[in-house]
Parts: sequence; structure tokens; C-alpha cells
Amino acid sequence: MMNEAMREACESMMAQPGAARQLARGAAVVGVGYIAGRTVLGRMFGLPLAMFAVGVAAGYYGYKHRKEIAVILKKASDSGKDWALNAKESLADLVEEAKEAEEAKGRETKTAE
Repeated sequence: MMNEAMREACESMMAQPGAARQLARGAAVVGVGYIAGRTVLGRMFGLPLAMFAVGVAAGYYGYKHRKEIAVILKKASDSGKDWALNAKESLADLVEEAKEAEEAKGRETKTAE
């Protein structure tokens, strides 16, 4: 499953003094953090009152900052439209270049005959 680059990176890390201890410590911290986070968040979001409170807070801040959110969404929409137009333009340029290359290749074969 490991590709060659990952294997080389792991081997070079393990060659350093104390790397195995750091790697084991990091894995332990990640494992404990995952288990603790999963249980705490699972219990907290399993409570209907907590979910209601999160919804109320999100609604409050959404309403409070609705103008800024609208501006951000408009900018994102405009940049998405610009990206789509640029992609369409680039594709049209590539198609045109391909057609020109085919025509040039066809002219070369006709003159060679």
C-alpha cells in the first residue's frame, strides 16, 4: 500500500536518533485525542438541548453578520463565474489550436505527396 516516496520518508525518519519515540508519542496523542473527541462530541451532540443551543447560536450569528455573509457569497459566486468563463475560454483556445495543428498536418501531407 505504501508507495516508494512514503517508504523512503519513513526510513529516513526512523534513521534519526529518537525518531521512533517521537513517532510513537505522536501516534498515541492522535489516538487518545480521537477517542476523547469522539466520545465527548458524541455525547454532547446526542443531547437535543445541546443541538438546539448550537442551532440558536448559529442562527444568531448568521443574522447578526448577514450583510457580510451576503457580500462574501456574492464575491464567491462572481469568482466562480469568472473561473468558469476562463476555463471555457481556455478550452476553446485548446480546441482551436488542435484544429490548426490538424490543418497544418494535413497541408504538410498534401504537399509531401
